Amino acid sequence: MRNHRGAAMSLTPTTDRTFVDDVLMTTTPVLVEFTADWCPPCTMIAPVLERIAREQAGRLRVVSLDVDTNPETTRAYGVLGMPTMSLFVRGRVVAQVTGARPQAQLMKEFEPHLGARV
Repeated sequence: MRNHRGAAMSLTPTTDRTFVDDVLMTTTPVLVEFTADWCPPCTMIAPVLERIAREQAGRLRVVSLDVDTNPETTRAYGVLGMPTMSLFVRGRVVAQVTGARPQAQLMKEFEPHLGARV
């Protein structure tokens, strides 16, 4: 998969149709980035989330959901600002961050919910 610049991308897209299977029914924690093509901070944070996805592979999945083409899920989780990163564990949001942040700050928010490192 490639991002809009043609670079290799490790984020898996999810949609209104696939969200339950991709996020809610999995036993692995899932970080969902609610994003939009027109959002400059979303573009800025994309490499950070791709790095987290690579570094936490097997421990955390990172997926992206386009808010413009997937309004049902966006509305269901009350997402109003982009990017919003919501960490789902066993189908529940356990942590949420809105706005582009450095990797260390994001992981400080999410790490307590990830359990022991494998």
